[in-house]
Order: sequence, then C-alpha cells, then structure tokens
Amino acid sequence: MSGQSHSKNRKENQTGSPQSGEPLYLAVGKLRRTHGLQGEILMDILTEFAERFKIGSTVYVGDRHVPFVIRSFRMGANTGLIAFEGLDDCDQAAVLRNQIVYGAVKDSPVLAEGEYYQHQIIGLQVVDEAGHPLGTVKEILETGANDVYVVSGEGTAELLLPAIKSVILNINIGEKRIVVRLPEWD
Repeated sequence: MSGQSHSKNRKENQTGSPQSGEPLYLAVGKLRRTHGLQGEILMDILTEFAERFKIGSTVYVGDRHVPFVIRSFRMGANTGLIAFEGLDDCDQAAVLRNQIVYGAVKDSPVLAEGEYYQHQIIGLQVVDEAGHPLGTVKEILETGANDVYVVSGEGTAELLLPAIKSVILNINIGEKRIVVRLPEWD
C-alpha cells in the first residue's frame, strides 16, 4: 500500500451486510487444497493483517460463515498453512477446499488516523470543494501506485478519482462524505 492511499486492507472484501450497511464479515483468505496428513490446508491470504490467524482465534468459513477455531498457522509468501480444531486429517479438512475464510469486522485491527477499510469508503457521497454533489463511491480499483475511487451519480458520467492527498481532501465516515478537489488533466 502506498503512503498516499486512503483505504487499507484493500483485499478484504465485504460480505454479510446488516441493515446499517456495515458488513459483519470481511474475506481474509481462500482455502485451496489440503497439505500433508494432519489436516492442514493451503490458504491464499487476502488481508494485510496476518495476525488475524492467531492460534485459538475464530474465523468463519464459507457462505454460511461456519465458525472454526485455528489450531495452527504458518505463513509463507502470500499463502499460509492453516489447520482448524476438530479437523485432524486431510480427509476432514478436504471438505473446506475452495471456501472463503472470513474474519468478523468487530475483530478487525484498528487503523491509524486517515486510513480506512474499503467497506468504509464504498457508498460514501462525494462532493467537490464547493459542496456540489458528484456521486457515490461505487468501487475501489487497485492500481499499484494508489487506489482509484470509482464515483458515479444519477445522470453523470463515471468519475475516476485517485486516492491521493491532493485529490481526496477529507473523508468523514460519520457524515458519510468525501470532499475532493477534481484533478486538472493536461
């Protein structure tokens, strides 16, 4: 993540939103195949916070968010080997193959001031410096250099705003609003 980006943990996807719009769970991993005979499963890591996978902590697997307690976890390069209590051999663990692993939003690490999770940014109203409405953040694109907020509104063309300090002037989660300075393109 670049220092200019306003959203953190870009790969964590929202899911299971209650009435308020705030998700209950964030996708933090994807289980692949079993590894060895002791019930370990290879997992793609979808979070910047590998500390979510502490032994004894609970994660939720699959569309039904079935809770599992982590028995062991070893980190590799963008992958991990994870095992759950009660799944002691490869046959038991194999039933979880290709499932998404979720963490509870309430258990998410607290971010530094000025950093936000994607699910906090998506849906915010965007206005220019004069307060004129530009639309709503519909999506966040990951470009490598910085995130790009996709903003669209009724009757307006889609707007792509780089998430850099010179463009994103203020994010107010409480007011559900982002104030921007529209970039001048040469």
